[in-house]
Amino acid sequence: MSRRAPWLVLLLPIATALFIGCRKTPPPTATAGLPVVPVSLPVQRPVIEYVEYTGRADAVTTVGVKARATGNIVRAPFIEGAEIKANDLLFEIDPKPYEAQLAQAEAQVRVAEAQHVLAQASYNRVKNLTGTVAVSPQEVDQAKAAADAADAQVKAAKATADVYRLNLSYTKVKSPIDGQVGRQYYAVGNLVSQDQTLLTTVVTTDPMYAYFDMDERTLLQIRKAINSGKIQQAKSAGDDLPVLMGLEGEDGFPHRGKVNFVNNVVNPSTGTIAVRGLFDNPKPENGRRLLSPGMFVRIRLPIGQARSAILVVDRAIGSDQGLKYVYVIDAEKKVRYRRVTTGPLEDDGLRVIEEGLKPDETVAVGAIQQLRPGMDVEPEVHPMPTPGAPTAPATPPVPAGPKKK
Repeated sequence: MSRRAPWLVLLLPIATALFIGCRKTPPPTATAGLPVVPVSLPVQRPVIEYVEYTGRADAVTTVGVKARATGNIVRAPFIEGAEIKANDLLFEIDPKPYEAQLAQAEAQVRVAEAQHVLAQASYNRVKNLTGTVAVSPQEVDQAKAAADAADAQVKAAKATADVYRLNLSYTKVKSPIDGQVGRQYYAVGNLVSQDQTLLTTVVTTDPMYAYFDMDERTLLQIRKAINSGKIQQAKSAGDDLPVLMGLEGEDGFPHRGKVNFVNNVVNPSTGTIAVRGLFDNPKPENGRRLLSPGMFVRIRLPIGQARSAILVVDRAIGSDQGLKYVYVIDAEKKVRYRRVTTGPLEDDGLRVIEEGLKPDETVAVGAIQQLRPGMDVEPEVHPMPTPGAPTAPATPPVPAGPKKK
């Protein structure tokens, strides 16, 4: 085995050091060690102030259909829950007793008419003998009175027949309005009483009402806005205050209507006043109407004209003992604590900032919990995120480069 030359052993570390020194190293970056924070410029656009409530749908007209005649139900030809027209037959009560009463009354009319014919003929004969010794003036008056009484008997008999004819018509219970009929409370064969037994109900379907309770503070705010000209007061029925509605499971408030009634009394127990909106409830071809009386609805009521506002994503806003704030990244890339006054939340997830923020200031939209005032960061600009768009990461800040030793 040969021995290595001593000089080779001495040169090996020097060659290794020279080889390593020839490798290129990346220059140090100016932002090395600073955490990256996603930031966005606020959105500036017109917004409309609004308030939201919950309420219930109700029919414009609700009719309880009661029996107008006493008797047994012999027919109920309608389909429960179906849409019907006015004068559609719903129930038929046994008409035989009423037919007999009407026949008797009509016979009495014929008797009275016959008596009237006889009395009138007697009067005419006596009247022709007036001025002769054959009849006295008293007999003429008596004949005339008998003819007049017979005529009155005819009219009374006809009126009685009309009453029985009307009673007979009440045995056919018809719908008083167009709408949707409810359940059948009494089946065929049941005995019902005149003006007492509720047979079914009929409600109108289009348009529909939506009732909700407005708080006194908002009521005063709207009235002051009207008095100051910020809200145009309705001049006619077609200029009523617009109102938006959303149903269970729907996004936003896709249904548009108008406020057509505000109650005249504020409830002192709740500090609210009843308000009513009117909404169309059309029936699609081969479909069903959406609204039914009693249905839960969400109401959005605009309370002013459109105005320019600054908005940021709702998650960029922090809360400190009830006070709202955002983190602003200044020109020196330092985090600044900025207290703000917030407004309503828009449909796209952006929150209105009433005070405390300028349109040209960048706002941290991610890693909010890891930021502290005065902290140095490396801002990474993103468009203002919305729920429907890709969002900036909300993970802890990631270093932009290797840490300096």
